[in-house]
Amino acid sequence: MPGTDIVAPTVVLGLMRIAQKTDDEVRELVRAARDAGINFVDHADVYGDELHGCERRFSEAMQLSPSQRDEFTIQSKAGIVREGPYFDFSYEHIIESVEGSLAALQTDRLDILLLHRPDALVEPEEVARAFDELETSGKVRAFGVSNHTPRQIDLLRRYVRQPIVANQLQLSITHAPIIAQGVAANMAAEQQSITLDGGGIIDYCRLHDITIQAWSPFQAGFFTGVFLGSSDYPELNVVIDRLAAHYEVPAIAIATAWINRHPAHTQVVLGTTNPERVVGAAAGSDIPLTRAEWYELYRAAGYLVP
Repeated sequence: MPGTDIVAPTVVLGLMRIAQKTDDEVRELVRAARDAGINFVDHADVYGDELHGCERRFSEAMQLSPSQRDEFTIQSKAGIVREGPYFDFSYEHIIESVEGSLAALQTDRLDILLLHRPDALVEPEEVARAFDELETSGKVRAFGVSNHTPRQIDLLRRYVRQPIVANQLQLSITHAPIIAQGVAANMAAEQQSITLDGGGIIDYCRLHDITIQAWSPFQAGFFTGVFLGSSDYPELNVVIDRLAAHYEVPAIAIATAWINRHPAHTQVVLGTTNPERVVGAAAGSDIPLTRAEWYELYRAAGYLVP
């Protein structure tokens, strides 16, 4: 990842749904990911039935030795107060959240900490103070954000010394406004041309060496169900199935390949707890879709190519 010494895979194992999984199920999931080349896991303090629940479930199941811990890149997030709900980027909340994550994960450090959804009341000086303390103490190696616009990142960067190395954003073939707006820019009366992200977040991240991490890569919309095999997307699934047969991979691999093909070098964050789907999705990182194939999938998802 630019701005760090972390060598990261193009596919990430998201662990927001493991709270009710047994030790054996967690280990099988992680083992399948490792066998597929995924050594990067994504957490958040609010994932699970209780605060730090999924982080704790991971550490209890894995029981990593120090040398085994070194084989993983562990990322977590802070900033959501679930009981509110509201957002809190205060110095106190960030520090408290990280301490809780470290205890739950049974580790002495997070490799990456993301600020989880923007806090409208953010005081960037507070964020900078927290980041400085966490970096100096060795408790966090690198810092990023999630669901932030270019201007929100600029505000942080005015005060924060450390590079913002990642921005986790929702992105799938069927939920791609951060890409689609640029394709139809300045087209009057076209809904697709409306800027929803504060102005070109994909290009902004590329210009500033910020790795984009795509969450919900198989969701049709905002947790509205997957598009793979959905009767709501018949044309798209015809194209996906044809390309899957052509490349001799599962359909889920084509959905991954579409995101990975974008030159922003986006990481795909998997949310599935099915080991077979993890392996299938990871296979997409090795598929070099042509421009024609990429745009065919884009059009089949319902986007306009002028």
